[in-house]
Amino acid sequence: MPTSSISRKVLIQKFHSLGFEGPISGGKHQFMKKDALKVRIPNPHSSGEIHISLLKEILHQAGISWDEWSAA
Repeated sequence: MPTSSISRKVLIQKFHSLGFEGPISGGKHQFMKKDALKVRIPNPHSSGEIHISLLKEILHQAGISWDEWSAA
């Protein structure tokens, strides 16, 4: 488990390896899509790093366990 943060690029790469498409533009935020599930991802113009607490929230919304995330 990362201790503090990961890059947006790594987040997108891992979502791709888990079968998600995107990022797709949608209003103020971009999102990743898998079937009918849409998961918002942080704005690319933010600091560039995603804090571990936000990553956990994103994974929860996507229904991805930490083990699945780590294996991707």
